[in-house]
Amino acid sequence: MTADLAGRLVGNGHRLDVRVYFEDTDFSGVVYHARYLHFLERGRSDMLRLKGIGHRELMSGEFGAPMAFAVRRMELDFLRPARIDEILTVTTGIGRLGGARILLDQKIWRGEDLLIEANVTVAVISPEGKLLRMPPRVLEVLAPATTPEAPAR
Repeated sequence: MTADLAGRLVGNGHRLDVRVYFEDTDFSGVVYHARYLHFLERGRSDMLRLKGIGHRELMSGEFGAPMAFAVRRMELDFLRPARIDEILTVTTGIGRLGGARILLDQKIWRGEDLLIEANVTVAVISPEGKLLRMPPRVLEVLAPATTPEAPAR
């Protein structure tokens, strides 16, 4: 059951289905723009969790020194609105791995309709906020870098 809650890994990335609830919308039933950030965060976190790189494991030092991933930069294109009760699919793929950063390609779909495109740069940091190099085990788990396709039609 937990795997279902965390979405699913696909050969080229991760997919997570989310339902739009009342709390995600404004008075008109349209998703409030900041709520898309929550959906994208869940997609990133669940992809890492399913790959065995959970936030707890990172902070415990399981991959070397205690560390965390922090969003450094985010570029969003809002293409179409989502509405209350709709089921959306968040896709996450790794665009590029660097020494201390990961570039992620994320999209939010409603069926075949692309609603949101996001390019996200995530940095590896210490608990004190200092930039760290990516541990070799993390690089190994995240490679090869690919981007997921649109949801199956």
